[in-house]
Amino acid sequence: MTGKTRRHASAYNSRDAVIDVEKQPFRQKHHHRRHSHSSFDSDSGDDSVTSSAASYQPMLDGPARRRPRPVTGFYRVPNRLMRRLCFGLLVALVLFILTLFRFTIRSSVTQVPLEIPKTTPKPPQWENFPFLKRYHGGLRSLVPRKGQVPEYPGDNPDVMGLGGDVEANATNLQARDEALPILSSVFDPYPNYTSPAYIAKYGEKRECFLDERETMRIPLVHHYPGVPRGFPEAVMGSNEEIGIQDDVCFDRFGRLAPYGLGYSVRKGGIGAGLEGHREGAEHVWDEFPPVDFRKVDWAAAQNRCLVANGHRFKDLPQPRSNRFLSMPIGVRDLSNKPLEADPVEPEQPQAGTGRLPRTAVIIRTWHDFHYTPEDILYLRSLISELSLLSGGEYTIHFLVHVKDENLQIWSDDETYERVLKDALPEEFRGMGTLWSERQMSLLYPGLEETWTRGLPIHGVYRSSHMPTQYFAQQHPEYDYYWNWEMDARYTGHWYHLFDKVSSWARAQPRKELWERNARFYVPDVHGTWEDFKHMVRVQTEIGTNSPNNLWSAPRPGQGQSPGDKARLHQQGDKAVWGPERPDERDILEVEGEGIPPTTMDKDRYDWGVDEEADLIVFNPLYDPEGTSWLLRDDVTGYNKENSMPPRRAAIITASRLSRKLLHTMHQEMIHKRHSMFSEMWPATTALHHGFKAVYVPHSVYIDRRWPTKYLESVFNAGRNGASGGARTSVFGDREHNFRGTTWFYSAGFSPNLWRRWLGYKVDNDGGELAELAGEGRMCLPPMLLHPVKDVEMIIDDGANEVDPPL
Repeated sequence: MTGKTRRHASAYNSRDAVIDVEKQPFRQKHHHRRHSHSSFDSDSGDDSVTSSAASYQPMLDGPARRRPRPVTGFYRVPNRLMRRLCFGLLVALVLFILTLFRFTIRSSVTQVPLEIPKTTPKPPQWENFPFLKRYHGGLRSLVPRKGQVPEYPGDNPDVMGLGGDVEANATNLQARDEALPILSSVFDPYPNYTSPAYIAKYGEKRECFLDERETMRIPLVHHYPGVPRGFPEAVMGSNEEIGIQDDVCFDRFGRLAPYGLGYSVRKGGIGAGLEGHREGAEHVWDEFPPVDFRKVDWAAAQNRCLVANGHRFKDLPQPRSNRFLSMPIGVRDLSNKPLEADPVEPEQPQAGTGRLPRTAVIIRTWHDFHYTPEDILYLRSLISELSLLSGGEYTIHFLVHVKDENLQIWSDDETYERVLKDALPEEFRGMGTLWSERQMSLLYPGLEETWTRGLPIHGVYRSSHMPTQYFAQQHPEYDYYWNWEMDARYTGHWYHLFDKVSSWARAQPRKELWERNARFYVPDVHGTWEDFKHMVRVQTEIGTNSPNNLWSAPRPGQGQSPGDKARLHQQGDKAVWGPERPDERDILEVEGEGIPPTTMDKDRYDWGVDEEADLIVFNPLYDPEGTSWLLRDDVTGYNKENSMPPRRAAIITASRLSRKLLHTMHQEMIHKRHSMFSEMWPATTALHHGFKAVYVPHSVYIDRRWPTKYLESVFNAGRNGASGGARTSVFGDREHNFRGTTWFYSAGFSPNLWRRWLGYKVDNDGGELAELAGEGRMCLPPMLLHPVKDVEMIIDDGANEVDPPL
């Protein structure tokens, strides 16, 4: 190739020219500074510009004008290759994730529990209130109840000045070695059985004895006048209002020594109460000596008493044949047979013109119940005070639940007798009746099984009234039946309680009775009973107007301004007057329903006065509709398409039921397949049929200094001032407010107060030494306590000791 040809090739192919390095002169060091600005090194230049620029250059460059070596930037991967690389990386990443996910599924992963820290719930408001201290006052500080300054109620403790009085009392009490200034005396709540007026009306009352030879009498209950200084008043209810003598108090010996407390087992007692403060205890046995209860047969004594006083009561009805067990052929001609009769009656007792009703006290227990010595004292007091000392006005029965369904009590007589014999302590044998849940399912078949709370409809929890109904069917000789529990206690006299409660319920008029039944009576807030009745009438007719009432709503038709929204309308309730019927398909009419003789407006609180109550309870008969009570919807067999039937409930099943009410409950169950929860069924049956039901406002005490207005707002927080009918009701989620009371199924104050009264330590307070060093043993006015369970007493059989002097 010639030189000219080489120059033309260099001019047209300047980018691809090959430079002979050996022929090039020495390269300057600053060449790299210029090449970045040289147009010859740019990749973006076109051929025309490059060719034109090269044509002006000399064919042979001198040392001063040497063309720099072209330098390129980073290598750029082609787009097609880059796309393939990215796609491959994505596929690998997906495969990696899927592989990890597969390993996670196949492997057993243990879930690590993560405990979320729980915030400590705020304690209820009532726990911030201070405890009351004068419940535990002793015999050495007795004062008349009227005129004394109680520790409570009273929202301002400074007003009472109890602090200084108590300290002064501690120093001014009589010397501990001196006898009590006041001796106990017999508490006699019975009618004057020897008066001519009583004998003319009911006949002569024959005395009842513990033994067949009629030589063993029961010592009588003793009491003290007054109460310990500063003793609190009841915050709910009033014993004085219902006629119970409330200005006296009972110590443990005056109340329980007649039944074995205070002397050893060797002498027929229970062996408890031998230590501690015993001043005045022996006075209980001044009239009658202590009883050796090892020789007592309560069933025989009760039957002898009934036979001796049979002329005072109504004639026995025709007995009912038990075809379920006997399977008779045809119809038997049954005749009345006395319980027990002497072959020769020495003299006929004088009969009266009137007849007393017969009343059964049914004590609910079960076949493997463990009877403590304290339980024995409780049962002896019931039988003595209600049955023997009254001449048979009450008859005590034990209704024993056989929980073990494998015991063949219905198909084998020996098994029945053995279970019944082992179910009760020896001294109470012959007073019991067995029943079982399987028996109830045969007697009341066809009931809808809803398994409320996972429990059967024939179980004792949901239907404890079933055996009571059947007992009433088998024992029609009784007019009234007290359904009583093993964990109820009373510091007063049983006959006094039952008699006054029945009399007060009899005197209540029907008008606005259900509305009064639905409220707690707080005397410090409501005033007298007449003031309370007036308040109930106003609340029922007009309603309540309070922002605290969730059912209060803005007035319809008002604007939406803040002022209008704040205004609430008052809406009263329809008062119960006669039967409150359920759905017409559920109505069952029975004989003796409570049909009003006139309209409610024309009645002057006359209807119902001197009418015996069909149901008597010791807690308000509240409306469960709208409350948070868990069992409000345990309703069986009723039509509920439109709404639930009208209902009422009373917590704690301790109550008195008439034969008419129990018979109606029985008929509803067998003909209509109706039933409800145990604490709702008797009250609701009475509501549907217009029967007379009464809540008796007995004295209920509380252990802390509640502001009484606040307490009333809590316990009557339901609809229109009632205790139920709304979400704000105390029955349900707010039942914790009852823990400091003396009468509720979850009350904690009741068992503590009972144990302290017996002379034992509770929470390291009280006890025998504290009694000796302080005011002496406790003395309590009449009060119902529930629940009291498993009281363990200190028992000394006295084998190596000498009994205290009696």
